[in-house]
Amino acid sequence: MSSPNCRSPTRATRSPAFKPLLDAIDLTGTVITADALRTQHAHGVYLRERGAHYIAQVKANHPGLFDRVRHLPWREITLDHHDRTRAHHRLEIRCLKTVVFAHIDCPDARQALQVVRWRKDFTTGRFTIERVYLITSLPPGAATGAQLAAWVRRHWKIENLLHHVRDRTFRGDDSKIHVGHLPRIMAGLRNLAIGVHRQDGHTNIAAALRHTARDCRRPLTALGLPG
Repeated sequence: MSSPNCRSPTRATRSPAFKPLLDAIDLTGTVITADALRTQHAHGVYLRERGAHYIAQVKANHPGLFDRVRHLPWREITLDHHDRTRAHHRLEIRCLKTVVFAHIDCPDARQALQVVRWRKDFTTGRFTIERVYLITSLPPGAATGAQLAAWVRRHWKIENLLHHVRDRTFRGDDSKIHVGHLPRIMAGLRNLAIGVHRQDGHTNIAAALRHTARDCRRPLTALGLPG
């Protein structure tokens, strides 16, 4: 198999838009990473029919699958990959394990993955441990532990650049707008604001929003419109 590309559907594309979004893309030989919202039987069937493999996160919104994967004998399974990074006043250690799992109730699922992340924040002194579980249609040996870890990290990078900002900075989950098409419209406006500020070179979206809010002409300038 040729080196697969990592392409990640965004959380903004709800289930009805999943197939239309990907229909125009040649998925042959690619690896699609997905969050737990996309871990659905129909999505797996669609990706495999299009010649793509998937790496999908498993959370408690699929209680049966989540329970089976997280209760595998992970302590007895050999470590496949380990790395550590130190940046932004934080030390992070990540360990990945994989196991062949023949009875996963997902299309062509061949392996289960566990990623454990240890984080030490030197500013606050806080230490956290997070365990993440995933399944993949990639057969054993099709990708190394380092490759699997890299694809998972790329997906988390997208989560941090977009979804984390929408959830924390814009507090999207606290929105009281739930009627008709308004939630999708608001999500689109939030994405527009994030995209415009990213394009202008801002890395701190909260700071960029505060700066823009101080002058009513600044939003127009950011959009390239006359003030």
